[in-house]
Order: sequence, then structure tokens, then C-alpha cells
Amino acid sequence: MPDLARFRARHDAPGELSSADSACILHVDMDSFFVSVELLERPELRGKPVVVGGRPDQRGVVTAASYEARKYGIQSAMPLRTAARLCPHAIFLDGHHAKYTEWSDRVASLLANFSPVVEMVSIYEAYLDLAGTERLHGPPFAAADKLLRAIAKKTGLPCSGGLASTRLVAKVASDQSKPRGLVWVPPGCEMQFLAPLPVRKIPGIGKVTERALHALGIETVEQIAALPQEKLEKIFGKWGTALYRKARGGDSYEFVVDAEPKSISHNHTFGEDTDDLTVMTTVLSHLSQKACKRVREAGLAARTLTLTIRYAGFDTHTRSKTLIESSSLDSVIHTAFQELFRLHRDHGRKVRLLGVSLSGFTHGGEQLDLLQAQQREKLQKLTQAADRLRDKFGFDKVQFGGSLRRDDSPPDDADN
Repeated sequence: MPDLARFRARHDAPGELSSADSACILHVDMDSFFVSVELLERPELRGKPVVVGGRPDQRGVVTAASYEARKYGIQSAMPLRTAARLCPHAIFLDGHHAKYTEWSDRVASLLANFSPVVEMVSIYEAYLDLAGTERLHGPPFAAADKLLRAIAKKTGLPCSGGLASTRLVAKVASDQSKPRGLVWVPPGCEMQFLAPLPVRKIPGIGKVTERALHALGIETVEQIAALPQEKLEKIFGKWGTALYRKARGGDSYEFVVDAEPKSISHNHTFGEDTDDLTVMTTVLSHLSQKACKRVREAGLAARTLTLTIRYAGFDTHTRSKTLIESSSLDSVIHTAFQELFRLHRDHGRKVRLLGVSLSGFTHGGEQLDLLQAQQREKLQKLTQAADRLRDKFGFDKVQFGGSLRRDDSPPDDADN
């Protein structure tokens, strides 16, 4: 995937909207992403209430729900058993996070074709700065429309977008455009656009703030904007300053080139607690390979490895190891994690979650003593070839032997 992780938003001193601002910030949000990916392989389920996250009799929570399922009150993070009670005839599917990551990478590659500045804020949403792209894609609104159509055509996944002069308004606009829509808020129309919306539509306003605002008789964003900043600050403290700014559509973020990542991690939660050593070592190998690939994509090498083991009852333990020389090679990293696991695993307890994290990054080129030069060169060539194949066919299609499961299917995992 393209090197998008280098871009983020920096939060500086509060800024005010200017009449000179242009609507060039695009927020792209994939509609019900996890469900949509599953429906690519199960098109017969379109139009039906679908819940992703596991079986209704399992512990765990809803990862995503189709719009048809949401009509019954089913929401993300809701216990699966609760979702089953709300909609007994819903279709429950297991999640496949590795597959979602692959589709997210494909979408990210399309985003990178439309702007050199893309910030992936989650696996299914991103901000783009379309300023300066007019010669290639036309005015921002035309470019945004062209991009959303390209995503739908090339991936088959539905998406929505919001175009505005600030990130906050762009995000609210994309939410208002769902599903499969695009909302453009011209400069100067931010307050007018936000005014009739419920206060909960403003990013950052949760249930607690919503209840506090309702207690004051405030139901809409327009009512927040009507209050003096001093009154909001008196009631909410520093958060009152942010509310005053947000109600007017302002934010104080700007795109900057980010520093290199501080850590790269992946984890896997087992559907049922397990003490199967083969299953656990297989998952550990898979997680190690994913983390290593991301390190190589960033042009880095890691020196500090951290293993996370969560047992039944959510009792969580972490153990770290510092390598003599930094590395980005799967064989080196995987061997170190397996050794950590062998030394620190409690054999008398079943495992709920395994996680790996890489940190202490350098810019590579320092793997001098871990392996003989000839052997290291062969491993580097093998790794480069594997990465090229993974980029072409998908990460899970090319795996080293340690992560091939009995059913030949890769384990699901979540990444940070």
C-alpha cells in the first residue's frame, strides 16, 4: 500500500474560519465497511439484516451491522446476544480482519491517486487535502465525486464523502451523506449547515456532554452557537472553548508530515480461550509477519519487541526483549517472539489474546551481526519477493510456513 502513515493532523492553537478558506478537505467513509466486504463474497445477503462479529450465542460484541440490521436498533459494540434478541432473524457472520485490512489497502491506494496528502484515521475512513490537485482532477467537488465513483467501481464497496473547509465539517458532512452520497459545504456555510443538527452529531460530543447540554435545554448545534464563549467555558471549562469553536464549524488541525511511527502492533483475539500450542504459535507467526511487513514499508528496522498474552478473565501480561541489532526480517523477529512466548507463557491457563508490538526503530541497514552476511542477503531477497507477491495477491496468500494453519486459512487479527 502507499506510504500514507506519514501523514496525520496536528492540533495547534484554536483557529477561526476565514472567508478565504476553500472547501478542499474531503472525508471519505466506507459505508458499513466490514459488512460490505463480507457481502462481496455473499451477494445473496444484500438487503438483509447482517451482523458481523460472531455467532449470536458467542461472547463478544457486534463489529458492524448492515443498514437493514440497524433499523432494529443493532449498533457496533453491542453484545452479540443483545443483537440476537433485537433481531432474531438477523444473519450473523464471523469477522475476518485480515481480509478487511487487504480491502482497506486497496482503497488507500485509490486515495493516494487523488492527493499526495492522505491521512488514514481508521481502517475505513480517511481525510484528503485536495488543494492543488485541480490540474489533475478538476475542482475539489468534481475530484471528490470522481474519487468516490472510482472506489465504488474498482472495489465494489459503497462509500460516502463530505467536502468542506475543515476536517470537522467534512466528517459531519460525510455522515449526513450516508449511504453512497457526497455532501459539499461551501466556505461560509458551515454554521448554517450545522445549525439544525442534534448536538450529538458534533464529533467529540458523547452521551455525558449530550445529557449536560440537554439539561440546559440545548438540543441543536445552533443553540450551542448562540451561547457566549464565556458561559460555555464557565460550565464546561476548557471543553467549553472547544464546543464554542466546533458549533461554528471551526477546528485547528492541519496536515503535516508525521514523524516515524513510535510502534507497530498487531493482535488476535481467539473465538474461544485456547491452550492449543499449534494454534497459538501459528497465530504468533502470522502476527509477526504482518508487523514486520509494515516495518519494512516504513523503511525501518525494530530493536524492541513486546509480546502481549491475555488469559481467560482478561488477565494481561506483557514481556519485552531488546535485540542486539535492529532487524526487519521475519525470521529474526518471529524467532524472538516465539522465545518470549516459550519462556513466559503460563502453561496452566488458556489464552484469550496474543499480541505483538515492534518499537525502538532505526532506519535499517544495521543488521550486521545477527546473521552471516550471505545468509542475511538470501533472507532479504526472499522477504522482498514475498512482499511483492503479497502486495499483488494479498498478504494472506503468501505466508511463511510457521503461519500455515491446519485449515490453510490465516488467522484474523487487529492492528494499531
